[in-house]
Amino acid sequence: MRKISILLCILFFVTSVQSSCNEKEQIVDFEEEGGIQISPEDERNFISRGWVCYSDFGAKGDGKTDDVKAIAETHKFANKHNLIVKADEEATYYMGGRKNTVQIQTNTDFGTAEFIIDDTNIEDRGANVFSVNSTQEPLQLTSLTTLKKNQKKIDVSLPSACFVIVTNSNVKRYIRCGANQNDGSPQTDIFVVDRNGNIDKNTPVIWDFDEITNIKYLPIDETELTISGGRFTTIANREESKYNYYNRGIAIRRSNVVVDGLEHRITGEGANGAPYNGFISISDCSNVTIKNAVLTGHKVYKTIGSAGSVVSMGTYDISVTRANNIRFEKCSQTNDIKDNTYWGIMGSNYCKNLVFDKCTFSRFDAHMGVVNATIRNSTLGHQGINAIGQGLFTVENSTLYSTTFINLRSDYGSTWEGEFLIRDCVFVPRGSGDINLIGGSNSGKHDFGYTCHMPERITIENLRIDDSNRPENYRGPAIFSDFNKEINDDSYVEDYPYIKTKEIILNNVTTVSGKSLRISDNTFMFKEVTVTMR
Repeated sequence: MRKISILLCILFFVTSVQSSCNEKEQIVDFEEEGGIQISPEDERNFISRGWVCYSDFGAKGDGKTDDVKAIAETHKFANKHNLIVKADEEATYYMGGRKNTVQIQTNTDFGTAEFIIDDTNIEDRGANVFSVNSTQEPLQLTSLTTLKKNQKKIDVSLPSACFVIVTNSNVKRYIRCGANQNDGSPQTDIFVVDRNGNIDKNTPVIWDFDEITNIKYLPIDETELTISGGRFTTIANREESKYNYYNRGIAIRRSNVVVDGLEHRITGEGANGAPYNGFISISDCSNVTIKNAVLTGHKVYKTIGSAGSVVSMGTYDISVTRANNIRFEKCSQTNDIKDNTYWGIMGSNYCKNLVFDKCTFSRFDAHMGVVNATIRNSTLGHQGINAIGQGLFTVENSTLYSTTFINLRSDYGSTWEGEFLIRDCVFVPRGSGDINLIGGSNSGKHDFGYTCHMPERITIENLRIDDSNRPENYRGPAIFSDFNKEINDDSYVEDYPYIKTKEIILNNVTTVSGKSLRISDNTFMFKEVTVTMR
């Protein structure tokens, strides 16, 4: 009998400590002025338990009550006491348009819970629903006043490794041309530096900074923060179709974060709507991995661009800005990656070391430059690979269903200062017309704020091109599209010279048609390119 009594006591203790998040008894009081009060006893219990759940702070989880305040207060308490946050199993949280960004600073398990994010009537379209932030404050250092391209070290002493953002607002880069033309953006660079000032070789400085108008040192968190699970549904906005971007998702502003198993779907897209900056929005950080995620492409809406013509608005479920070492692993999207009524799912700016691995997405995109990118074991849809940048771009063991295998964005000068490596891939081009592996254009008449380059070396190994269903006059696939139709003899003068590719290495490039790979329709422009067959 004594053993039974001891066993019952142990079971009672375990049950009381491991109470389920599904117990919906409300143990908090909502004050009229917005604060949430919990009793000292409950506070002690939560801290002792090591985690809190949304129902602990009054969330109903019934899919109707706006739970954003209770969710925000749960994380506020967890952040203060360094506790894990757990969503209630099988709960459905409605999150309306109130401006109340939830601050996440501790490990969070959204589990099987559903979150309905209603964007039909919001207070601030720029306010994210969740923001993942560091507990560390930026360092206030102003000693660095200049910086040179490929500089190896800076004269600083830091308490820890930092992610650094440098700006010279008096120099403009990425002066865009075309339907969305603009006057460029301030010269910006990012890099990682250790506590002794050594710059990580994988994040090289890419510009000369004769002056620095702004610099940020953001300490890199050593511990990993994890966010797991969660089934999110956005009820889309119904605004007029203009460039009024919505930031209504999860913003990641902390280094060393892993997001695992998240799902995001979209409903309610009608005849018009404003674009989105990304449900997952990563910026000003390093070392972030998104894995086992299911995301959704947004419907394409049109508006009038800055040049006065009709343009399709870019709208994203993933955005990455001023970030390093960002990986997407085993991710996919809910809609057909070949359906061009949905915009390409990803866009990025000012990034270094981006990776897609085992992903099925409609697009990879680097607007204002990426340094080093890798796509492996993946499948990309109708918008394929769009990029400008520097370093090494590797595509391996992947299948593409786009118009070109890699499109060098012409609105930013079709520039890549570095190398392309393509191996063990399949290319199934859209449509039934001519086929070009590398697309782009540059007239040599526009100042983009930098010298434009084609890849110095392109290596293509074990590429199979499905060029079936072509017209009778089809001549076979070309490596390059016609980047400038005006260059057909030596009389054409480029005001801003476009540096051409020097070397192409080909090994086992095959076509379904049996036709050979050509250099380009514009043989004169590429007459000095050396092609080596192995």
